[in-house]
Amino acid sequence: MTPNLPSLGPRKSVRVQIAHALRASIVSGGMRSGVVYSAPAIAERFGVSPTPVREAMIDLAREGLVEVVRNKGFRVPELSDHELDEITDVRSLIEIPVAVGLARAGMAARVRALRPLAEAIVAAAERRDVVAYIDADHRFHLALLGLGGNDQLVRLVSELRYKSRLYGVPRLAERGELEPSAREHEDLIEAVANGDAQGTEALMRHHLRHVRGIWADRPEGR
Repeated sequence: MTPNLPSLGPRKSVRVQIAHALRASIVSGGMRSGVVYSAPAIAERFGVSPTPVREAMIDLAREGLVEVVRNKGFRVPELSDHELDEITDVRSLIEIPVAVGLARAGMAARVRALRPLAEAIVAAAERRDVVAYIDADHRFHLALLGLGGNDQLVRLVSELRYKSRLYGVPRLAERGELEPSAREHEDLIEAVANGDAQGTEALMRHHLRHVRGIWADRPEGR
């Protein structure tokens, strides 16, 4: 089966471009769980040879985002509600304290330097471009966490974010309801830059509730 995939943009290599596009498609539900996708079919969609697609899929398999189906292709594994809860719990334990710590550290100039990334999220929401939205949101949050200076933590959160599922985002984008969430990133910048630890914590918890709830298109509570 051939999924609905974005066009490839100007990135480092074809393999990296494809892996990037496939990650975004997996997270947003463009590639459905349980469906077997063949490298040649995806290669045809991208207008490339199957080799970089297979290489990209192997990279994604190492990250746990796809499973190899021998002699057939690759499959996106199912994620249970329990697994989504666990991912959200771990992200909450990491991301909220780091953001609050940044608010208390007096890093206004460095935090406000992230505004172009926040603006890119808003622009993607206005265009209703789901893939660009997820990519910009990912880059913004990792850049914010990166101000804490712990590269291992940033890598871990990156992996957890890609394992999340945001199946509800395309529906919100179609209805033009993604912009309020997009603008919350600008609010987060101001809260952190102004040293508002309480406001920062509230915004981060609100964002993670979105990820687990309406963005995942599944119930929030346990």
